[in-house]
Amino acid sequence: QVQVVESGGGLAQPGGSLRLSCAASGNIFSMATMGWYRQAPGKERDLVAVSTNGGRIIYADSVKGRFTISRGNARNTVYLQMNSLKPEDTAVYYCKAAGIVTGSPARNFEVWGQGTLVTVSS
Repeated sequence: QVQVVESGGGLAQPGGSLRLSCAASGNIFSMATMGWYRQAPGKERDLVAVSTNGGRIIYADSVKGRFTISRGNARNTVYLQMNSLKPEDTAVYYCKAAGIVTGSPARNFEVWGQGTLVTVSS
C-alpha cells in the first residue's frame, strides 16, 4: 500500500504566495515521478508540474516562471512553491506519485492524494 498526503493549501491574495507539500509513504521500492495537478470547478484535472527521478521537470505553460517544483531531502517528498498567484490558479491541487512497490514480481503503482484547496481572491 502506498499513501500520498498533501498539505499547505489555503487562501491567498492575488500576487501572493503559497507552498504545497506532498509526502508519499508505504511499500515503495523506487519512485519514478512525483507531480502536481489541479482541478478547477467544472474543469478537467490538468498537469501543473512534474519531477522525475532522472531530474527532468515539466511545467504547464500557465505556471512557468511563477511556480517551482522541488524534491525534498526527505525521501519521497515534493513541494510546489507558488508565487505571483492569480485568481485563475484557484483549484483543488492534487499530488500524484508513481513508481514501483516492494516485493516480487515488481509492480508499478500510481497513487493520488486527497487534494488540497487553493483559493486566490482579494
